[in-house]
Amino acid sequence: MIFTVRLGEGMRAKSAAIFVDGNPEVSGARTGCRFEETTGVRTMFEQVHDYLGQLIPERPMVLREMEQYANEKSFPIVGPLVGRFLYQIVLMTKARRILELGSGFGYSAFWFSLAAGSKGHITLTDRDKSNKALAFDYFKRAGLQSQFVFKVGDALKLARRIDGPFDIVLNDIDKQQYPDSLDLAASKLKRGGLFITDNLIWSGKVCDKKRDDTTNAIIEFTEKLYQDTRFFTTIMPIRDGISISVRL
Repeated sequence: MIFTVRLGEGMRAKSAAIFVDGNPEVSGARTGCRFEETTGVRTMFEQVHDYLGQLIPERPMVLREMEQYANEKSFPIVGPLVGRFLYQIVLMTKARRILELGSGFGYSAFWFSLAAGSKGHITLTDRDKSNKALAFDYFKRAGLQSQFVFKVGDALKLARRIDGPFDIVLNDIDKQQYPDSLDLAASKLKRGGLFITDNLIWSGKVCDKKRDDTTNAIIEFTEKLYQDTRFFTTIMPIRDGISISVRL
């Protein structure tokens, strides 16, 4: 199965082919994907995201502070491109009950709250107690009006004890736990609810020939997600790859 991508003159590559080994009727992820003129493809990806990043309107001051903190501490957040997507999803679906599996210091919850306002009820989970204090400080200074519950511990274990249904479940836990999140999300979402998962491109490592356990867990999860008849899934190459799955 070969997909040819035509690049512009400025991309230093006239064309690039993505080849998926194996049976064309299966995803091919287990046998890997092979890039020709990889440098051109990745340069295009990076340049497009840089371009989009420059176009994003200014964020509220507290959000910009959170982005600066993440940059200084090398703390992974979904970033403004995905943040705006989360905001838009809430506006489109009128989501009110949101569960986050892995919240960090509250960056994605901030975007959800901006859209949901006082009608939003957002449950955050994270292993680090210090992130809870940090998140609530940001929320308070920004004057966010949603109801927030922040539970500290293993996200999957905590979520099993939380009553659903939820309109949205955001999945950003430790990547090796990704395959275990599917059944949980299905059980916690309402019909028509959305299961959103970050980092499915994993900086392109999903296409490496030699993959570590974390990358293999992401690939396993992605394959299962596409095949799971409880969901209808689309993966979008925004930032590090984000999936949106509708609970059927």
